[in-house]
Amino acid sequence: MLEKLEANGLIANYNRLAKSKPRTLPEKVFIWDETLREGEQTPAVFLTTAEKINLAKVLDEVGVSVIVAGYPAISEEERKTVRRITNQDFTQASLAAPARITRSDVDACLGAGVREIPVFTAFNDLHLKYRLKMSREQVLEKTVDTIEYAKKHGVIVDFVLEDASRTPIEDVIKICATAVKAGAEKVALADTVGFLRPLSMKFLVATVRDELARLTKKKVPLSVHCHNDFGLATANTLAAVEEGVTFPQTCVAGFGERAGNAPLEEVVMALEMLYGVKTGIKTEKLFELARTTEKYFGIPIPVHKPIVGDNAFSHESGIHVHGMLVHPLSYEPIPPILVGRETKFHLGKQTGKHLVEERLKSAGINATPEQIREIVNEIKQMQENRDKGEVQLILHQIKSYMREMRKGITDQDFWNIVRKVTGQKPRLDQR
Repeated sequence: MLEKLEANGLIANYNRLAKSKPRTLPEKVFIWDETLREGEQTPAVFLTTAEKINLAKVLDEVGVSVIVAGYPAISEEERKTVRRITNQDFTQASLAAPARITRSDVDACLGAGVREIPVFTAFNDLHLKYRLKMSREQVLEKTVDTIEYAKKHGVIVDFVLEDASRTPIEDVIKICATAVKAGAEKVALADTVGFLRPLSMKFLVATVRDELARLTKKKVPLSVHCHNDFGLATANTLAAVEEGVTFPQTCVAGFGERAGNAPLEEVVMALEMLYGVKTGIKTEKLFELARTTEKYFGIPIPVHKPIVGDNAFSHESGIHVHGMLVHPLSYEPIPPILVGRETKFHLGKQTGKHLVEERLKSAGINATPEQIREIVNEIKQMQENRDKGEVQLILHQIKSYMREMRKGITDQDFWNIVRKVTGQKPRLDQR
C-alpha cells in the first residue's frame, strides 16, 4: 500500500532517497535478544522456568537469531533453568548465555548446555579501579584466557565490551582486537548507561569497525547493546546499524535495568520500514510477543508505547478520524496488520461528526445533520462532565497496586533473613 501511494505521487518518502542511505548499511541484520536475561533485570521482575521456556519458544517462532537464555553463573537454580531452556527444540535461534572473564563462568554456561557464550568485561578506569580492581594487563590476560578456554570446548564465543561508550577509543580498539585474535567471533559494544548520542555512536562503531579490520585482517561481525537512559536506545541502535552493525541487541517492549533497553519491536519495524533492512522477524507476531512478555513480567506496557502500546493505532480527534476513514494511511505510518494490530476509533471530547456518521451508517440508522450534531455534542458533554476526581482516585489505586506488586523483598524481610542466618539483630538506625 505504501509503495502504491508513493508510485502515484501521493506521498513522498525521503527514506528511499539514495542520498539518505548510508553506504555501510547492511542488507540484513540478525536480532540478538536479551529479554530473558537483561529484561528480567527490570526491578522486581522474576520469571518462572515455565515462563522462560515459553517466552524463548515465542522468540524463536518470531524469528530472533540469538536468544540469551539467562545468566547461569548467578545461581545453581539459574543454571538449571537455562539448561531446561536449551533442552527444548528451537527452529533457528542460537541459545546463548554470558560469562565474565573467568573460567568458572564459562563452566556454568557449558553446564547449562548453551552453544554460544558472550564473554564480557569493562575496560575503563572507573570499572578497573572501583569494581574489577585489576590492571589493564590483568584484564587483557584474563580476557584472552577465558575466550581461549571457551573455544576449546567447541562453542561460539563472542566478546562484549561493557561501558564501551565511556571507554577511551584506543582502549576499546585494543581489547576488542585482543579478543578477536583470541578467538571471539563477534564483538559487541555496550552503551551501558545510555550516554551516547546517535552521531557519537556512529563515530564509535565506524572507528572500531575500521580498526578491527586493519588489525585483525578480517571483517568482524559487530553487535551493539543500547540502554535507554536518555530515550535514545532505538536511535543509537539504528545509528550503529547504519555503520554496519549486523547483530543489534534488544529487549521486548524495552524492558531492562533502569529505563530499559532498545525495544525489539521498535528496532525491527524501523529497520524493515524506514531502512529496508531485513531482520528475519515475523512482524505480524510482534504484538502477541509483547502481550506475552507483559503478562509474564507483570508490568503493563505504556499505552503510548510505539508499535505495541494500546494507543499506537488508536484515534479520537475528529480531523484524524475523518482522514483515516477516507484513507487508512492518512494518519498511520504503516498498516497495523503488519504488526498484528488493527485501527481503533475512540469516542470522546475530540470526536467529530464523521465517525458518528460512519457508525450510524454501519448500523443501518438514518439521522439528519441536526441529529448527528446533537449526538456529537452529547458525546463531548458526557466526556467533559466525567468526575475527574473519580478518574484520579482510580489512577491512584492502580499505582498503589503496582507499587505493591513491584516492591520485591521488603527491608523487614531482608533483616529477618539476616537474623535467621547470622543470629544477630541490626542496629536500630539500620532498621
